[in-house]
Amino acid sequence: MRVVLAEDHALLAAGLTRILESGGYTVVASVDNAPDLDRALAGPDVDAAVLDVRLHPSFTDEGLVAAITARERRPGFPVMVLSQYVEHLYARELLASGEGSVGYLLKDRVSDVTEFLDGLARVIEGGTVIDPEVIASIMAKRPEEPVDRLTAREGEVLALMAEGRSNAAIASALFVTEKAVAKHTNSIFTKLDLPPDIDDNRRVRAVLAWLRV
Repeated sequence: MRVVLAEDHALLAAGLTRILESGGYTVVASVDNAPDLDRALAGPDVDAAVLDVRLHPSFTDEGLVAAITARERRPGFPVMVLSQYVEHLYARELLASGEGSVGYLLKDRVSDVTEFLDGLARVIEGGTVIDPEVIASIMAKRPEEPVDRLTAREGEVLALMAEGRSNAAIASALFVTEKAVAKHTNSIFTKLDLPPDIDDNRRVRAVLAWLRV
């Protein structure tokens, strides 16, 4: 699996490269600025990207813009965003396509190597992995929405779903059976008016509805 890494802090970039390689990934390019990132993402053999939101030259949204451009060229291109801060608008922008394959983690999470690599794997497989602090920030700014129909337990299930967890992992976290999680999940889909559709991932769409993208 060939990955492009974009990070302007040299020590963190070196650490991330080591982590990715230990997870079986090949870092085909490690860049620290927007022009180099654009060129690296244009490569036809690149399978995914791990990138910071803010890069040279302006340290505003260069990484985000590059990621969105890459996903416009290649819909569903897997992108794992790492940020120092909770920037909920960036998460919404990346999620807005509804295609999944997006992760948004705070850089502190990288200290848990297993969690980071598991999250990246889920993103590459088409899922969404959103940091709990990002979720909390988005929800704090959200007006009333259809998701307010959900029960407290259904909200807990959807929050864990937004973190990219499987039904088995959700069941373990909530100390319930997978059958109970499946029941809650189906109820969530119903309350969010998400009927079966072969062209859409309902889990991703449920998360989008919850985050009000």
